[in-house]
Amino acid sequence: MLDLTSLEARSEQFEKNAAAHKNRIVICAGTGCIANGALKIYSRFMELAEKHDFSFDVALEKEAGGDVALSMSGCQGFCQMGPLVHVVKEKVLYVRVKPEDVEEIVTETLLGGKIIDRLIYRLPSTGEAIADEHDIPFYARQKRLLLQLCGNIDASSMDEYIFHGGYFQAREAVKKMTDVEICNEILASGLRGRGGGGFPTGTKWDITRKNEADIKYVICNGDEGDPGAFMDRCLLEGNPHSVLEGMIIAAMAVNAEEGYIYVRMEYPLACERLKLAISQAREAGILGSNIFGSGKRFDIHIMEGAGAFVCGEETALIASIEGKRGMPTLKPPFPAEVGLFGKPTVINNVETLAAVPLVMRMGSKEYAKLGTANAKGTKTFALTGHVANTGLIEVPFGVTLREIVKDIGGGVIDDDGNLVRDAKGDLAPTDYKAVQIGGPSGGCLTQEHLDLPLDYDNLKTVGAMVGSGGIVVMNQKTCMVKIARYFMQFTQNESCGKCVVCREGTRQMLAILDQVSEGEATVETITLLEELANTVKIGSLCALGKTAPNPVLSSLKHFRDEVMAHVVEKRCPTGSCEALCCYVIIPEKCKGCTLCARKCPVECIAGEKGKPFVIDGEKCIKCGACAEACKFGAVTKG
Repeated sequence: MLDLTSLEARSEQFEKNAAAHKNRIVICAGTGCIANGALKIYSRFMELAEKHDFSFDVALEKEAGGDVALSMSGCQGFCQMGPLVHVVKEKVLYVRVKPEDVEEIVTETLLGGKIIDRLIYRLPSTGEAIADEHDIPFYARQKRLLLQLCGNIDASSMDEYIFHGGYFQAREAVKKMTDVEICNEILASGLRGRGGGGFPTGTKWDITRKNEADIKYVICNGDEGDPGAFMDRCLLEGNPHSVLEGMIIAAMAVNAEEGYIYVRMEYPLACERLKLAISQAREAGILGSNIFGSGKRFDIHIMEGAGAFVCGEETALIASIEGKRGMPTLKPPFPAEVGLFGKPTVINNVETLAAVPLVMRMGSKEYAKLGTANAKGTKTFALTGHVANTGLIEVPFGVTLREIVKDIGGGVIDDDGNLVRDAKGDLAPTDYKAVQIGGPSGGCLTQEHLDLPLDYDNLKTVGAMVGSGGIVVMNQKTCMVKIARYFMQFTQNESCGKCVVCREGTRQMLAILDQVSEGEATVETITLLEELANTVKIGSLCALGKTAPNPVLSSLKHFRDEVMAHVVEKRCPTGSCEALCCYVIIPEKCKGCTLCARKCPVECIAGEKGKPFVIDGEKCIKCGACAEACKFGAVTKG
């Protein structure tokens, strides 16, 4: 019988079972791919096995019971191309797979060893087909350390995590290292918090370690609420054991006995896989009253949050776990001194804790070689917006926007999904208007920041921040007033209301942005907006309020001319603000067919048949009937 407490025995057994299979298929089963049909693809594989007289083995912890291993991973990162199916032996990644494609994969690839050309990835710029994911620029230009296992191992298999070195560092910390040694190793690595604040992790642990108490706590902050951010969710779904191992090491560093993972209830798959992982770890003696047979106790509980953005702030999160309303409190005291239930508490986000076993495995010196002088290691980002390749990426600190947008993202796209090209027809892969980094707490970066090395300090100097890691790329047709309003709407809705400055300040900023987008603002209004933004930034109690004005201030800093066009000229340069958009007829495209004039309900279009027509802007009610009627694309917003 397998010794459940022996990591070596479990690793050897897994290796033996895996080697017994002729091939392996890994289906991406992150939330995005599941939403697009990954579970139906999995079921279809199982149906076809019987039809073609071979079998799948879906549990590699047991002795091989099938010809091909079939497993579901967490997010493989390439969300733009999902659902993804990786056939390991042939080293081929199939993209945008549908259930009806599965039989061809079985007959052609599994049974015939052939690659299906129509299902492999093609470069958007040239159309070149690439089968091996390691050769796809989206993957090849990254440094996937945290995400290496996330999209490759069976998300439900603890033994596969152990096979790849999992829990060995936790065992080392529990049985062989002192709390001081652990803190010093993390300090030497330069690991900083990945949740936005960037506070040195080792320092936070050491402060907590030095505070004496009858019980201490470790909390994993999985309350990821930024629009477009899904880094923590993917780690929890794809490699939950790495987070548990990081928490165990943190507990040994501060002498804690209880841990909580705070996950928002909108992440049901993450909660499901976390519960399974915790159950497996308890069964193996990795969690519980006698971890690794050491006589030490540490256990982990899951707390599902109701989805309040403010609960990402550590004191509000603590209040929520305690059963109170999630609202921030003044600091000091900090949680390291007075935290959960009044006891010293370490709070780190998911990505920080998942990085801890990696730091211990690599060694602090090797880990510290990655990144920049003040930001060590790698950072995951959710890359979204007007970019050819969207998804979850991981890069070392110090990478530039040019590398992210052009090399990994594949270039900027227009509103129709086509790569942006210059006047000569050549690709203009970095012709973006702005990049919003750090979510609603962050700021805009422009083309002048293309070669700025991204880290905590550099971003701060230009009015932005790493934040949790959201990157939204915007093309030239994006209205920056609407973007600022979008983020302000979010923060205003999510303000807990405890302090007046944030509660009322965000409401008034939103109202002013409405005035700007509707053409009702004046120059004095913009001055008031700036004063109000700075007041909210200075006077708010917690980080939500203090950073809420960042998108507004950065838009005013980098795109003031565009904002003032809304105010002074009563015109939206991108034609995005309905109240300010004016319909115009492009003379070169107009055939003089009169159709637009006949459809206009207020008769504001005039001209001579066969010649270009003209719209009277003062009479136009901006209904868009002319644009809908035109068959030649001559009517556009100006």
